[in-house]
Amino acid sequence: MSTAIKVENLGKKYIIQHQQQSRYQYNSLGESLSRGIKSLGKNLLHPFHSNTKAESAEEFWALKDINFEIKQGDRVGIIGRNGAGKSTLLKILSRITHPSTGRITINGRVSSLLEVGTGFHPELTGRENIFLNGAILGMHKKEIQRKFDEIVDFAEVEKFLDTPVKHYSSGMYVRLAFAVAAHLEPEILIVDEVLAVGDFEFQKKCLGRMEKAGNEGKTVLFVSHNIASIRKLCRVGVLLIDGQINLFSDIEQVISKYLTTSTPVNPCYKSKEEFRMITKQYFVNDASVLNSSENLCGTFHIGETINFKFRIKRGLLKKTMGGIKAALEIRSNDGLKIANIISSDCSFQIDSFDDQIGLLINIEDIRLYPGEYILSIWVGTLDSHETYDYANECIRFEIVSGGKLTTRNLPRNDGLFFFTPKWSTV
Repeated sequence: MSTAIKVENLGKKYIIQHQQQSRYQYNSLGESLSRGIKSLGKNLLHPFHSNTKAESAEEFWALKDINFEIKQGDRVGIIGRNGAGKSTLLKILSRITHPSTGRITINGRVSSLLEVGTGFHPELTGRENIFLNGAILGMHKKEIQRKFDEIVDFAEVEKFLDTPVKHYSSGMYVRLAFAVAAHLEPEILIVDEVLAVGDFEFQKKCLGRMEKAGNEGKTVLFVSHNIASIRKLCRVGVLLIDGQINLFSDIEQVISKYLTTSTPVNPCYKSKEEFRMITKQYFVNDASVLNSSENLCGTFHIGETINFKFRIKRGLLKKTMGGIKAALEIRSNDGLKIANIISSDCSFQIDSFDDQIGLLINIEDIRLYPGEYILSIWVGTLDSHETYDYANECIRFEIVSGGKLTTRNLPRNDGLFFFTPKWSTV
């Protein structure tokens, strides 16, 4: 079987600049202009006097010493914690980012779906973007026309085909983007975690399409935190840890290694406020897991009270004011979605606020089986069409055996929920 992708000694280095100032210092446009004019005046009066703040530079290797070879027709799952280098690797393989070191050999036409909005022009319609993407992939107009109806049917956006995609919801955007990427006959299909935006039926449809592509001899690279999806689709796995390949092997071996090198329990989260403040309309500022006394806690027994507390802040990106809602997503450490707790389902309305609002979700009797669980927080519009912020895997907590409900040791593979219903004879 011929080689589709060969990577040799690949590395990607970034230079991070550090300036000696408060990490939470904000400057308005007026302040920045004023400071610039003052600096210019000082330079004219004292041209040989340096008044710049001390800066230091740090090298950060997002990827280092990456070597692997993927055969034609392989379905490869790339897994790892946040910040491991997964997305950077896919961007390099998609020729969006240049590597700092190393060599990549790719045999075949590559189509990639990395993040919402990639490859689409917001002012063009859905129809125009289909032809634009096909042209970028080197396809002739007749080839695209032959696949056009199939793409539209898969994406389910026929009604909005002649609407500029800037008016699409994130779900519609992703449906069309995946349909284009998967149907324009690439030899290599690269898909990032972006499918998490779609609903369950759409995700199932996409996994089926990627499986079909693999069976047809196409090469598929898939990044996801959903281990169940990775296990179903992929035969080969790559485990990335801190920018380096920890294991390249059979998918079951890679998943097993990933789960045994899990991140420690982390019951609190703080956002990178400086960035989110200027790029978001609303964002999750901080979050924590609390016990019944509302003290920070990462470990709970079955049947204990658990509280999730988080704050939503308003950013500087101002849009039309409208209602918002929030949701908590709980997954097991193998990526299985356990619960999606939505504020509107609980008849809870998030009132308008000027700067920030704190929210507390109380579960008095947690019935999850022992194991590690991961919490993500979503904030968006009332109709769910727009996402304001998604704090992915921001909190980790664990449930352990023991407590008031049972003293026996409960194996994790016995189930998901521990019920103690009332028994009687009849």
